[in-house]
Amino acid sequence: MRAEGSFSVVAFAPTDVVPAPPVVTALPVGVATMEKRFEGDVDGRSATLFTSAFDQATGVGSYVAMESFEGAVAGREGSFNFVHSATTSGSDRSAEFFLVVPGSGTGGLTGITGTGGLGVDADGTHRIWLDFEVP
Repeated sequence: MRAEGSFSVVAFAPTDVVPAPPVVTALPVGVATMEKRFEGDVDGRSATLFTSAFDQATGVGSYVAMESFEGAVAGREGSFNFVHSATTSGSDRSAEFFLVVPGSGTGGLTGITGTGGLGVDADGTHRIWLDFEVP
């Protein structure tokens, strides 16, 4: 099945986590927590652990995020985790990855599996889509 929705980031809070041992690279590594709100076939909220190596000035870098979602997907209520990552050279997205974490579903989403993606429309609307199965 496919479920689609839009989302907004309602909170983004950088943290003071410092990698150990410290290694200096050309791009700074950062960690943040995020909260998102979703509407549409994907309806609810999420808490995200977000890591990146990113240059704010050029928009070049990569991120990896672990997201915990609670709400409804195509009318089924519950929660689950998903992981996603992407790379940008400043004006594009490449090397994208998105996966529902097996065994993470609860409630009506128990047993959920699947893939998906995130995108941003020209007007700035943030989108999510899930290609999923629930037993």
